[in-house]
Amino acid sequence: MGHRDMLITLTAHKRDVNNVTIAFTMGLKALEKGHQPEIILLSDGVHIAEKGYADHINIGPPFKPIAELLPGYLEKGGKLSVCLACMQHNDIKETDIVDGADIITADYVVDAIMTTEKTLQLN
Repeated sequence: MGHRDMLITLTAHKRDVNNVTIAFTMGLKALEKGHQPEIILLSDGVHIAEKGYADHINIGPPFKPIAELLPGYLEKGGKLSVCLACMQHNDIKETDIVDGADIITADYVVDAIMTTEKTLQLN
């Protein structure tokens, strides 16, 4: 696990597009400010990492659509982690996940929360 100074946990998906948008907006802003953020997708939030799932999430101005935020976050070096057990529970295969995302376990989540300097929880 590399050093991350900001950890964002997200359990939302299409049922709460505001929290999805906030997670990626804050993650991208953290990168722009020189931080090293990680977004961990848990519970229903793992759907966000499915190829094409987030393409239609757009809450409107002043926020950018997830179709821009997610790839921008990854391209700028943001770390995206997806809970394996949550994927299995939601019938998501590893091959369905966007390129650049890491698949993680519960042990990883606990360690990340305990060792990160700051956290933002969007649940």
